[in-house]
Amino acid sequence: MAYRLRWKRRRLLLRALRKRRQLTPLSDRTGNIRPDTILCFSTVRNEAVRLPYFLEHHRKLGVGHFLFVDNQSDDGTADYLRTQPDVSVWTTPHSYRLSRFGVDWLTWLQMLHGHGHWCLTLDADEIFIYPFHETRPLSALTEWLDDREIGSFGALMLDMYPKGPLEARTYHAGQDPTEILSWFDSGNYTIQRQPRLQNLWIQGGPRARMFFAEKPRRAPTMGKIPLVKWDRRFAYVSSTHSILPRRLNHVYDDSGGERLCGALLHTKFLHTIIEKSAEEKQRGEHFANSSLYEDYYDNLTANPDLWCEGSSRYLGWRQLEAMGLISRGLWL
Repeated sequence: MAYRLRWKRRRLLLRALRKRRQLTPLSDRTGNIRPDTILCFSTVRNEAVRLPYFLEHHRKLGVGHFLFVDNQSDDGTADYLRTQPDVSVWTTPHSYRLSRFGVDWLTWLQMLHGHGHWCLTLDADEIFIYPFHETRPLSALTEWLDDREIGSFGALMLDMYPKGPLEARTYHAGQDPTEILSWFDSGNYTIQRQPRLQNLWIQGGPRARMFFAEKPRRAPTMGKIPLVKWDRRFAYVSSTHSILPRRLNHVYDDSGGERLCGALLHTKFLHTIIEKSAEEKQRGEHFANSSLYEDYYDNLTANPDLWCEGSSRYLGWRQLEAMGLISRGLWL
């Protein structure tokens, strides 16, 4: 198994090397990256409304430089990113799906610029939080991990949603999305340990409850490994759900204790999701077999209400810790 996984990793790195020709730099400020800079990597398309808060939040945490791949946005996303002094941006017209949903493009940039750095890999609709994030910068977290020779950090992707129809409230650029997406599911998650890559396979939340109740195995997986001390030999396998070498997937304590972990507040369900779902169903770029998700897109375009009697109002990371959804572990 170890031999086969080494060859799989090499094939993924070779794919990224080949895909580098699909990227055209629009604004390359990577010369400003220092040896201790924490980096953030993301592939985006038509995210102009989300990016002001996304950048503000992660700058406050301590991200020093952002590296974006823009996949043919037509809403001003690329132009906005080019004006940001701590952002480098590349553009590509090529298929998001055929680049492993953007992972190949980011792997090349991580090989080129991420080696030796702590790297966050996020979607634009993900807000990274961790215990004490309001008072302890990201550098404090990475130093703690470095001291213990821990090279990766896990997070639960937590779907956030409003109370009422998704289109009922309009989100404005720069606004904290949790002011609108104030609710989440706290207790309907299942966890399995995948034997091959040894990552956690977590399912649940409102998407599993509303859209995949009859097909639970097709529900999105919610466990991610967004923060990694990068080496140019590393490669994500499936989004940030799993990575090679597989030791980096061990972001849990298998001896019965708790390990430090965080959350990704998933802000997918803003009012913009209605129009985006119709577009993505037509483009067929977001799933390997998009026909399997036609009902999912149709349900989203119907402007559903994801709230239920079991929904919990979001109050902060301490609430998530009390619910067992994140943990401070030994980081006191």
